[in-house]
Amino acid sequence: MRGATQAKFAAGAIAIALAATACSSGSSGSSSGGSNASGVVNAWWGDPQNPLIPTDTNEVNGGAVLNMIFTGLKTYDPKTAKAMNANAESITTTDQQNFTIKLKPGWKFSDGTPVTAHSYVDAWNWGTYLPNGQNNTDPFFTAIKGYTDVHPASGSPKATTMSGLKVVDDNTFTVALTSKFSTWPDTLGYSAFYPLPKAFFADKAKWEAKPIGNGPYVISSWTKSQQMQLRPNSTYSGDQKPKNGGINLKVYTDPNAAYADLQSGNLDVDNGLPNSALKTVATDLNGRYINQPAGIIQTISFPMYQANWNTAGAQKVRQGLSMAIDRATITKQIFNNTRTPATDWTSPVLGEAGGYKEGLCGDNCTYNPTKAKQLIEAGGGIPGGQLTISYNADGPHKEWVDAVCNSINNVLGNSKSCVGKPVGTFADFRNQVTGKRETGAFRTGWQMDYPLIQDFLQPQYFTDAASNDSHWSNATFDSLVNQANAEGDTTKAVQDFRTAEQQLVTDMPAIPLWYQNGTAGWSSKVSNVTLDPFSVPVYTDITVNK
Repeated sequence: MRGATQAKFAAGAIAIALAATACSSGSSGSSSGGSNASGVVNAWWGDPQNPLIPTDTNEVNGGAVLNMIFTGLKTYDPKTAKAMNANAESITTTDQQNFTIKLKPGWKFSDGTPVTAHSYVDAWNWGTYLPNGQNNTDPFFTAIKGYTDVHPASGSPKATTMSGLKVVDDNTFTVALTSKFSTWPDTLGYSAFYPLPKAFFADKAKWEAKPIGNGPYVISSWTKSQQMQLRPNSTYSGDQKPKNGGINLKVYTDPNAAYADLQSGNLDVDNGLPNSALKTVATDLNGRYINQPAGIIQTISFPMYQANWNTAGAQKVRQGLSMAIDRATITKQIFNNTRTPATDWTSPVLGEAGGYKEGLCGDNCTYNPTKAKQLIEAGGGIPGGQLTISYNADGPHKEWVDAVCNSINNVLGNSKSCVGKPVGTFADFRNQVTGKRETGAFRTGWQMDYPLIQDFLQPQYFTDAASNDSHWSNATFDSLVNQANAEGDTTKAVQDFRTAEQQLVTDMPAIPLWYQNGTAGWSSKVSNVTLDPFSVPVYTDITVNK
């Protein structure tokens, strides 16, 4: 997502993709014994990187909680990912550039205070104001007039609020964009656009310790690095009301320990399954296992801010390294076909109409040991003489990183050409990446925030975008993305994005590895476990068996 930012196309292709390819080893249907509405579900989790502020969270662990304690203007259908009105009564426009947003009256935050137009406008203005140092504003808010005045690329802000936001009354506000953006409303289900209560602005530190939202759950307690307890929010006015008595999110630093707890009944839902379990999970859990396509891609990025990785020779090396990875064998042997070799930088769940183009990467993503070695040698060899791939050790990454390195080492005929570089926790790893402290390659991945091709390309590869971890910059790419965002015709916009994506084929700032399925296993204590197209459990639907 994540992390997580304007294309013009419909999201209906996701429903088709899921219907055609989703599979499960067992049923997630209800137990014949009925359900316990007050029963609490114990679920796998990992520490979030940052405080749970919507404009500061662009990773999956924090995002999962935000989506439980907040509801935005839009929400995404858990089966199709189609954008639907939630807190918004209507979002209208006559010119695709100026929008009027009306809220459903009567909504409240979990502290009983009302959700108003100011809740959104104030949150967006605070989040984008440069001195507040938020991590999740670009490119989500860049389309709004006045963004550069509050968040300049350099220098001090000229204003504290965006000129494009105007409060009309308690339940109405208007948004003026810098250019036409016909599907802008479909982005508004993303967490960066969530509202904030007055309590946040009155005492930010107190709010961070126990965040207050307007979603289906409320945080009842939070012991960092151990557990978060969420319980149904009695003030919630939306449609996704919990069918359980709450969720206990348990932090695990070892996926194998989580899986052991799942098998012993000490954990109810595990969507962080270790790779070692994928071959036996369906049998181990008597069919309580789901494996379905999701809007996720795994990549390896390079620190383009390091001079030795930002040369013409290094470009050839990156292309050669991509050709040296035997994706087909790795996805079969390591992931038991819960991954599909990637041939572009988006996801098949978008469908071709939505921007996915099978084979767009071409030869650069095709295993070719001979050409791979030639390119790496022609580029002057791996900078520093050895490729390191860093990753967070608390996730299921060691096996595949080792397999990628073995593939590269076999191609180069040197067992030490590539080695994995584990970093203790996800938070530590992400701090290392965002702090520009990487000297070699590092694991990256993208879980879509909303089903638009723009979400796969702009947040990760546009110059200075919030999730541009490699800090790659390409003027042609930027120009084509801007052109696509301003295009009102779906087909033309998608073509512009694909043309922009071709720049990634050439420069290879990140190597696409595989498209990731969403997988999860659950205990016999719970039923109705499903994953949405973002691969996140639909927590509100999980029931506890009597």
